[in-house]
Amino acid sequence: MGETLVEKILAPHLVSGRLMPGEEIAISIDQTLTQDATGTLVYLELEAMGIDRVATELSVSYVDHNTLQTGFENADDHLYLRTVAARYGLYFSPAGNGICHQVHLERFGVPGKTLLGSDSHTPTAGGLGMLAIGAGGIDVALAMAGRPFFLFMPEVIRIDLLGCLSPWVTAKDVILEVLRRLSVKGGVGKIMEYGGSGLKSLSVPERSTIANMGAELGATTSIFPSDEQTRHFLRVQGRERDWIPLQPDADAHYSDRLSIDLTQLEPLIALPHSPDNVRKVKEVEGVKIHQVVIGSCTNSSYQDLAKVAEVLKGKRVHPEVSLAIVPGSRRVLQMLAQKGALSQLIASGARILEPACGPCIGMGQAPPTGGVTLRTFNRNFRGRSGTPDAEIYLCSPETAVASALTGEITDPRSLGEEIKVTWPKRVWRGADLIIPPSPHPEGVQILRGPNIQPLPDFPKMPSKVEGEVLIKLGDDVTTDEILPAGSKILALRSNIPAIAEFTFAGIDPSFSCRAKEKGGGVIVGGANYGQGSSREHAALAPSYLGVKAVIALSFARIHLANLINFGVIPLLFSAKEDYERIEEGDQVVIYLDDLRQEVVLQNKSKGEVIKLIHHLQPREIKILKAGGVLNLVKGDP
Repeated sequence: MGETLVEKILAPHLVSGRLMPGEEIAISIDQTLTQDATGTLVYLELEAMGIDRVATELSVSYVDHNTLQTGFENADDHLYLRTVAARYGLYFSPAGNGICHQVHLERFGVPGKTLLGSDSHTPTAGGLGMLAIGAGGIDVALAMAGRPFFLFMPEVIRIDLLGCLSPWVTAKDVILEVLRRLSVKGGVGKIMEYGGSGLKSLSVPERSTIANMGAELGATTSIFPSDEQTRHFLRVQGRERDWIPLQPDADAHYSDRLSIDLTQLEPLIALPHSPDNVRKVKEVEGVKIHQVVIGSCTNSSYQDLAKVAEVLKGKRVHPEVSLAIVPGSRRVLQMLAQKGALSQLIASGARILEPACGPCIGMGQAPPTGGVTLRTFNRNFRGRSGTPDAEIYLCSPETAVASALTGEITDPRSLGEEIKVTWPKRVWRGADLIIPPSPHPEGVQILRGPNIQPLPDFPKMPSKVEGEVLIKLGDDVTTDEILPAGSKILALRSNIPAIAEFTFAGIDPSFSCRAKEKGGGVIVGGANYGQGSSREHAALAPSYLGVKAVIALSFARIHLANLINFGVIPLLFSAKEDYERIEEGDQVVIYLDDLRQEVVLQNKSKGEVIKLIHHLQPREIKILKAGGVLNLVKGDP
């Protein structure tokens, strides 16, 4: 039997385990990336491990999330990230150079390599034929220290794309269709491997849009073959030497298959407040809008923005709409300028933002109270825009620009004959700001601002957990809800005591105070607890507040790993009925009994006993007993 594309990459990287779905495996990591919202903690963790230089083939530290400098905190952290990169052997991409996923595609991505990133949208590089996985920051730090990355071997799902997209239908519509069919839970425990005749017409930026939003499926990652489209993209970037052909075998076996006829797709849009709340654009046409933002790591390539500029050429944005354009990188911005597209955007009334994540994480461009905002982003969770009651829609750049012109949601097919944008035929030699690691690391002084606080201590696992159910939550709770983003909160990302004050701030502003008053306790959640961003602060902050255990119906992959890595015990209800029997405020005792397969919870408030389960591996139990992976690494250099 032949191999899938996933198996062809995993096999030479396999350190332990078998490539059998559901079995724990360990793989070696070739490249890592971090961004500044997670990176400061990553490098504090790396320093705590006591290594001399990173052991990966290539590691890059990007500054792209917290570029808004309204105080000293972000600027100080950028200095720390630059100097720690120089000291430990990383490339450094400073503020203004671009979004990590876009820049990594341009500068560093290599087909067939493994990439681990402290950002949930790291799978963007799957559009280039990399096996790229998002993870908690400490897993990335361990990879940089030369340790393998552990995961459960996912099922590999083949998604065949057939035919060609119709005019004004895009790669964004492809992934929205996949989300419509499978939901935000449909990719859990799976890798999406794309194939089919339709790939011939999809460029690397289009493929990367699809791979990027595979994270919204809950998928471990998504991947495309490396073919002539891949080769052309690398040639344009001046890196054709990095290209290799990479295809699955014709007789490869997949756990399941899904087929999408591209010719039948129409422009789609995700309604508030979930990426899988997908409808046809024509079904919601006419909804008045207040804001349009085009960009983010999903749709900020030259191809995306040059097409938007052509649509806007000689036109003006609707007077009641604010249109913001967010280029993915300095290269993209410079190409737009050289080709005349930037002046077209400016003349239309668009606001041009620096190449950064910005509005996608609530870092500026918050819409008005109750406003409707169309975004080409990947997430539309409630409050993520920075305005709690805003209505956030996700769509393609084509739908976004058509709507920006009319002032209401508009099907882009009304624009007439489709506009085509081609890639430059010559090698692009744009300038960027990437700084290589220092050749003299012994002379590098690591600079630390006053906001950078040491990591808290992590106590060993007790024999029982006793306390109050501090909060009970429903299904699909996101890490944005556990620990929000935004300019005020993200500036504290290197200060755990300070950022912990905002735990569950959007759901229950009293949570942090109650947790401290009661000496910690337990969190209860529904299905898919911890979906969304990879931010490990969503595990670290509750841990700092004394949360010893989280009990849920199921966990999102990255958040589950983060809880384990920081010594917070993740337990599962064996039935929905048990979840319904426990309430916020209940006093409980959880008898851990060395985390054997069944764990007993005594609800002292109700005089009931609930049997909990877990699927923890011996390695993970060892981490929990030690109080977290850092304690374990320090004791096992």
